[in-house]
Amino acid sequence: MEFHERSNENFSIENVEANDKITFDDDGRVKRTGTLITASAHIITAVIGSGVLSLAWAIAQLGWIAGILALIIFSIVTLFTSSLLTNFYRFPDPTIGTRNYTYMHAVEKYLGGKKYKLCGIAQYGNLIGTSIGYTITTALGVGAIKRANCFHKHGHEAECHASNELSMIMFGVLQILLSQIPNFHKLSGLSVIAAAMSFTYAFIGVGLSVSRIAGGVHPKTSLTGVAVGVDVTGEQKVWRCFQALGNIAFAYAYSLVLIDIQDTLKSSPPENQVMKKATAVGVFVTTMFYMLSGILGYIAFGNNAPGNFLTGFYEPFWLVDLANVCIVFHLVGAYQVFSQAVYTMVEEQSRKRWPETDFIVKEYPIGIPFLGTFNLNLFRAVWRTFYVIVTTTLAIIFPFFNDILGLLGACGFWPLTVYFPIEMHIAQTQIQRYSRRWLGLKLLSSACLIVSLLAAAGSIRGIVTELKTYRPFMSVSDS
Repeated sequence: MEFHERSNENFSIENVEANDKITFDDDGRVKRTGTLITASAHIITAVIGSGVLSLAWAIAQLGWIAGILALIIFSIVTLFTSSLLTNFYRFPDPTIGTRNYTYMHAVEKYLGGKKYKLCGIAQYGNLIGTSIGYTITTALGVGAIKRANCFHKHGHEAECHASNELSMIMFGVLQILLSQIPNFHKLSGLSVIAAAMSFTYAFIGVGLSVSRIAGGVHPKTSLTGVAVGVDVTGEQKVWRCFQALGNIAFAYAYSLVLIDIQDTLKSSPPENQVMKKATAVGVFVTTMFYMLSGILGYIAFGNNAPGNFLTGFYEPFWLVDLANVCIVFHLVGAYQVFSQAVYTMVEEQSRKRWPETDFIVKEYPIGIPFLGTFNLNLFRAVWRTFYVIVTTTLAIIFPFFNDILGLLGACGFWPLTVYFPIEMHIAQTQIQRYSRRWLGLKLLSSACLIVSLLAAAGSIRGIVTELKTYRPFMSVSDS
């Protein structure tokens, strides 16, 4: 398994020099122009997303001390391992070696084929899970719009509910249509719109929290979070704390695309040096923003903070609507960006395996008035439709926002953010086995593994608990 490899144009350095215009890099690919500023922006855009919506709830479970400490620790670990990861863009030398264009390629070069396959499983599993999570989040956003309008019209005492499943089905139908567009991920405008939307709804959430606090709403908060015997039982407290750690881990997940971002940087100064600075800037800005969102959200709602803190606001209804519309627009595009890698992997592997099969390789041009020609590939149409149906169905079966985000964070944090960067660092620098540095790195990796396992256990427990009372096609958005 591997991500789609960009086409490798065969342009020689001699020809470029003969034209006195450097258009291509030394490997024949289009010359990169990225800088510290663009890389920092990419990182911030990649990190700040739907994960920010769950931070107020996470702090409510952990309390002021553990909640803020968890945010700081996750940011430090992410900064450290991401700094290590920047050194694996080139092989074997981090400044002048040959380029690795994706995370998986770096793992293959430094750790070999077996761990390359394990990395693929972790990455694609995370991508598929993210598609499910985005479907759930979109349904909550649509439900929040309906409820805000209902409360505004009938008063806050009215029974206002919205069907999650209907929203998920509508989202799925839209994604089936969008998924038929080949190489949708190459539309740069999509990422710009998605980034703008994510910042907009996050800032609106912060603003609404400030407004709620300034309005005199001061619900109970505490150093240890939700109170045992009052808000939850002792057992629920433990499991929710584990789940909250997974939610925070999900909010910091961006290692998946770090090398892809580094691949946009100019070759001079060395990419790893620039990327280290960009990572520091990105993680610092993100952590400050997360602190702002999580802390203000917790102050605004206290121990009763909703799983998605935007669903707790109803007025001004137009601003709440705007925030949730931004969530929907963001996730419509983000779903395609994350799913595109899965689409491409299956389609490329199928073409390699059955190169003579018309169903898989043949394109049928179809003229569309005012839009030009659309090339229909039957396998692409069937496979991508099937993928969207499966992810939508799983979202309907498991529509549990915090549980799913926690599970995604738990499953992706240790292998992609911690384990592979540390193992590649040990292999690259040839750290002596059982030396003090080797033991320190292994201890960090083991500690993060334990945290991820606890977070996964808490999230799975939450899903199992929810399934005991959940009935498909009867759920509503009400919190």
